[in-house]
Amino acid sequence: MQLHRKCIPFTPLDRELSKATVAIVTAAGVHRKDQEPFNIADELGDLTFRVIGGNDKNEELMVTHHHYDHTDADQDINVVFPLDILRELKAEGFIGDVAREHVGYMGYTMRLKQMYEETAPAIAEHINKKSRADVIVLTGG
Repeated sequence: MQLHRKCIPFTPLDRELSKATVAIVTAAGVHRKDQEPFNIADELGDLTFRVIGGNDKNEELMVTHHHYDHTDADQDINVVFPLDILRELKAEGFIGDVAREHVGYMGYTMRLKQMYEETAPAIAEHINKKSRADVIVLTGG
């Protein structure tokens, strides 16, 4: 398996954080309970992603991932998907807003080329068009 690294240009934030909309993209396998779980039986990994609403409640979310111990995240989803924290930061005026949509995917994959060329661009396009976020918080599991 080969992995090629490409340089990602630094992109400075063009506004105050207090005026920025923030979204979460997590590789921790977070999704809504009413969504199809990630396929943990696929030995090569599940390359799909799930959209999570900015107004979703913690009790509506769960983790489907078998490549890390998510016991703590099962107790408090904010460990890997800090949506409540973003809401608190908005209430304090530290950030401008919480994005309408966020993304969860299962970070484990052996299909790195497909992740890099297909899944990651699809996630980026979705975030760009649907969440209208200025800042993305990336979390792992």
